[in-house]
Amino acid sequence: MNEKYVSTEQGKVHYWTSEKWDIKNDTLFFFPGLTADHSMFEKQVEYFKNKYNIIVWDAPCHGKSRPYNNFSFENTSNAILKIMQENNVENILAVGQSLGGYYVQAFMRRYSNKVKAFIGIGTTPYGDIYYSKSDIFWLRQVERFGMWCPEKWLKKMSSKQATVTANGYSNMMNMIEQYEKKEYCHLMQIAYDEFLKDNTNLEIKCPVLITYGEADKVGKVKQYCKMWHKQTSFPLIVIKNAGLFKYILIFVGVKISPILFSFISGKVSWILYIPASSANKTFGLLIILLQMQA
Repeated sequence: MNEKYVSTEQGKVHYWTSEKWDIKNDTLFFFPGLTADHSMFEKQVEYFKNKYNIIVWDAPCHGKSRPYNNFSFENTSNAILKIMQENNVENILAVGQSLGGYYVQAFMRRYSNKVKAFIGIGTTPYGDIYYSKSDIFWLRQVERFGMWCPEKWLKKMSSKQATVTANGYSNMMNMIEQYEKKEYCHLMQIAYDEFLKDNTNLEIKCPVLITYGEADKVGKVKQYCKMWHKQTSFPLIVIKNAGLFKYILIFVGVKISPILFSFISGKVSWILYIPASSANKTFGLLIILLQMQA
């Protein structure tokens, strides 16, 4: 992978692109979640790097994209667009995990024609109808609650809630150990504060797949995903025996019309055809969902 960065008024945003790059190929853009960095998707990058153009970033205020001032979803969206422009990418297949899904939805709110498909991994929807007053109250207390907790306990619990395997737990711990407690807690708070500011009812026009791990214990993610599926009819797949890191996605553009859903044994768990938006009914996205071995 080639490490690069874009300069913004708020700070440098670091990202990585696959060495094999063909402008004619689709581009997968991976968006790690809150407090995670680009290493979250290292297995997916390894799998896809010879099949698709790959971009994965350290989001603003995360990993190498620090220091960074004035975090907002307006600014993250502009950074995504700048990365795409500097690499001559017209649109992306966006894969967002947790907070990474917010980056994608914020970007689609501003540049809806720039996302060809959206795959949400343990993320939750934009929309006023999903979040109660109680939800909003507790999201605004994250930093205060975190600062009350012992640092080691806080980081261990955050990692355990998001993972199943020892490898997943180790990966998560390695990512969050780079933050001192004060920065870690503040990062979580500004992310949720800015989400609450940016959140709005959003009509997503591209194909969407909602997924979460059966063993994911982070907040009310499962409940929100079920509500999202019910409100929009976007396909929802629950990954058995998995937290946030135990699956991988393959994308293939196809020209077929029926919805295909079939179960396949072995590593390939599902083949799912999602019809495209009404603007282009002949083009769809075939998603092959694989479970990775622990």
